[in-house]
Amino acid sequence: MDRNIQQSPQKPLILWGARGHAKVLNEFLPRLGFRIVAVFDNAPVDSPPIAGVPVFVGMPGFRHWRSENPASDTQALIAIGGHRGRDRLEIQQELCDAGILPATAVHPTAFVAADACIGDGSQILGNAAVCTEAVIGKCCIINTSASVDHECSLGDGVHIAPGATLTGCVSIGEHSMIGAGAVVLPRIRIGRSVIIGAGSVVTRDIPDGKVAFGNPARIIRDNN
Repeated sequence: MDRNIQQSPQKPLILWGARGHAKVLNEFLPRLGFRIVAVFDNAPVDSPPIAGVPVFVGMPGFRHWRSENPASDTQALIAIGGHRGRDRLEIQQELCDAGILPATAVHPTAFVAADACIGDGSQILGNAAVCTEAVIGKCCIINTSASVDHECSLGDGVHIAPGATLTGCVSIGEHSMIGAGAVVLPRIRIGRSVIIGAGSVVTRDIPDGKVAFGNPARIIRDNN
């Protein structure tokens, strides 16, 4: 398979986000047939995350790059992790408005069921699992070794952090984040803009805009 990719023309792709998540994506995107041609970030960086790939700052940098690279076949991924799902969606929309459509990236070691639905711009990272009839929204991150079991539904901009587990029929609202190693029990509903702390066990529904932590997870404050 690698031999065929090397012989085929690679698809140009840009990343928005010049920190660690860009390095994670760069590790496997060439194996999917992509060639990263530029990286963008809202703030200057001390050193480029990918050797030989130029870094531009903000939308002014993007417009400058775009004026010199008008090709219509370039795609994009938003390399911003954490609980910044709203930011990922807004940047993805701006790039779409500029004619650069989102890619969808599934690591070669990940499992995605044939009947799962993955939204534009979403990323399924190494050893993650997305099981039967799961629905993943736009610009989501299913991070390393995370598990999204059968019939789960994730809104746009959700991040399931490394090692987190969603058991069957879990529903998560847009922009929410499930912390590393957390477990969400079956049929739980988690609202919009929620943060579940690392290692938590969620045993009851969590309403919109809350931060919850512990075993069992309890609301500790509003998500401001």
